[in-house]
Amino acid sequence: MFSFLRRGTGPGRLTPNQAHQRTADGRAVLLDVREAPEWNAGHAPGALHLPLSRLTAGAPLPASAQGKPVVAVCRSGQRSRQAARLLAGRGIEATDVTGGMTAWARDGLPVTAGRGGSGVIA
Repeated sequence: MFSFLRRGTGPGRLTPNQAHQRTADGRAVLLDVREAPEWNAGHAPGALHLPLSRLTAGAPLPASAQGKPVVAVCRSGQRSRQAARLLAGRGIEATDVTGGMTAWARDGLPVTAGRGGSGVIA
């Protein structure tokens, strides 16, 4: 009763530092849901790439993410929030990074480019 008054909980959200800790120690995989040009400009080392456009079209998680908790990340946190909800709807334990890669870089966490050099957030 009065379900319209309940606040939707949805998947959890992590700060960039929390996400880095969870993915660096192997407790979860970091899934970057930005499009290829954004990914190529700069991403978190060790992150897996699956654009939200492919995820919403029904693409499965990369094999190395199967059966593991997922932390989704995008540029600002909007697309990753959508990805986390979509994944949770598929029965996957998913969270996302508040502020996305912009906050990740601002917090001084590592960003690498497609060829292994320093990356930028596009």
